[in-house]
Amino acid sequence: MSALSLRLPNSLHERARDLARREGISINQLVSSALAEKMSALLTEEYLGARARRGDRSKFLAALARVPAIEPEPADPLPKGPGGRSHPTRTRRQLAAKRRTDRRHR
Repeated sequence: MSALSLRLPNSLHERARDLARREGISINQLVSSALAEKMSALLTEEYLGARARRGDRSKFLAALARVPAIEPEPADPLPKGPGGRSHPTRTRRQLAAKRRTDRRHR
């Protein structure tokens, strides 16, 4: 473990001391935890940004096209979209074709 000398404004030091006391931990633990949380957030943002840059819209749409056009289970409904439709990404023609297919399979 290494030591770090840190200069803080008095007001921040006092608030950190009070918060650490309330949490029942040392200021060192509070600062270590806060630094770990901040680093985690920044590294996650960096990771997601790198993943987004590697993204390919055509591959996404191809994968999405493979999803079957079936109704969700009753316990897992889709949220209502604009205009109250439960399938905001499907056209009326697609929904009508699906209903015809469903009727044939009954």
